[in-house]
Amino acid sequence: MRARILAALLAASVTSVLAGCGGDGSDGADTSPLSADTEVTITVGCMPAKSQKAQRDEWNEDVAAFQKLHPNIKVVGKDAFPCLDPNTFQAKLAGGQMEDLFYVYFTDVNDIIAKGQAADITPYLGRVENHGNLDPAVQRVFKDGDKVYGLPRQNYTMGLFYNRTLFEKAGLDPDAPPRTWPEVRAAAKKISDLGDGVVGFAELSAQNQGGWHFTTSLYSQGGGMVTPDGKKSAFNSPQGKAVLQTLKEMRWTDDSMGSKQLLVAADVQRMMAAGELGMFLGAPDNATALVDQFDGDYKDYGMAPIPGGHGTLLGGDGYMFSPDATPEQIKAGLMWLEFYAITPGQGQLNYARAARNGRPVGLPQPKLFGDNAVGRKDRELRAASANLPVANFKPYEDAYASVPAKLEPPHAQKLYAILDSVVSAVLTRRDAKIDDLLADAQEKADAVLARSAN
Repeated sequence: MRARILAALLAASVTSVLAGCGGDGSDGADTSPLSADTEVTITVGCMPAKSQKAQRDEWNEDVAAFQKLHPNIKVVGKDAFPCLDPNTFQAKLAGGQMEDLFYVYFTDVNDIIAKGQAADITPYLGRVENHGNLDPAVQRVFKDGDKVYGLPRQNYTMGLFYNRTLFEKAGLDPDAPPRTWPEVRAAAKKISDLGDGVVGFAELSAQNQGGWHFTTSLYSQGGGMVTPDGKKSAFNSPQGKAVLQTLKEMRWTDDSMGSKQLLVAADVQRMMAAGELGMFLGAPDNATALVDQFDGDYKDYGMAPIPGGHGTLLGGDGYMFSPDATPEQIKAGLMWLEFYAITPGQGQLNYARAARNGRPVGLPQPKLFGDNAVGRKDRELRAASANLPVANFKPYEDAYASVPAKLEPPHAQKLYAILDSVVSAVLTRRDAKIDDLLADAQEKADAVLARSAN
């Protein structure tokens, strides 16, 4: 009886969401509720791979629960690892081979909208109750003017990831991590002075990851990668020079970054898990990678806001709709996303289930919602099922709302590739000239942006 009552209440809740706004949209789209007699099939990208057993089982449970509420809607998951292959993504989009609800990184959204490769879902959003409760910065990702083209699944902002154990060994307070770049530099020196191959701070500088982290540090200093119109680069600036000067001094004056350079994410994660690294820039889910892939322990790690605090890089992923999707498929797809992705306590935000399945709960990611009742409920549910030391991430979470979140620049990967060589030069050549490196990178980046505008 109790199960039937809960099912009825959930069905009523979803029905009320979808019955909120009847009639036609302003552009003539039929926004009336999807009829229970209308059979609809939707294909959805980024179904968890078979190798992710717990996540796959949870997905299947959610599909079954959703289809029990809506027997007329069939959800067909499409799994792939990785969910998005940059080498084939654009070709699949251009060839119309994507799912009805296709998976995207935040960084690709603007380009997809500009090319007309996603459906405008604005007329149907009146039925998505939690869209208005999303963090405004996350909402903006999928907007072009007044039109909306997708919904988020995950999001993160970059901060300072650090080793609490090494902090204690170096005489630093792990509950009061550095908040400025001079403080990072001083802490890195103390940690590297421990010896035995310990590195105070590490930075990425290969496979486009150096340019990615340069962008993060540039935002933290208050700088920007491109001009507001996106037509010119903007990183050859006092802020850009400050980023590189700090790295140069840490590398060559302080000797707090070690001699091994040209690192990528897996390298710094391995170093951190082995107790050989004090700090690096990253998102909260680095903790899970350290534990799952490199046998680390959550108690050893902490997270602070990005040093400087003028801004930080916002990343994440979500779903957009095929331009060939029918109104019925869009309605059904939005019903699925509301159920699965953006309702606290169910779908991917069912923290109690995740904890029962032995998955980590308590990291401050995703943070999909703003400072509202839904956001507070999400945080309360996460805290109630937390199975890792959430206090270690409190400095980051407490400052989350006060640090402006900025998206990656247009044509991010091309710009990152250019800046990889700049960061790697500073870290591998004592005589590297920052002004010359940035001027050369500016010329190359401006050429990329000019070609893209034509």
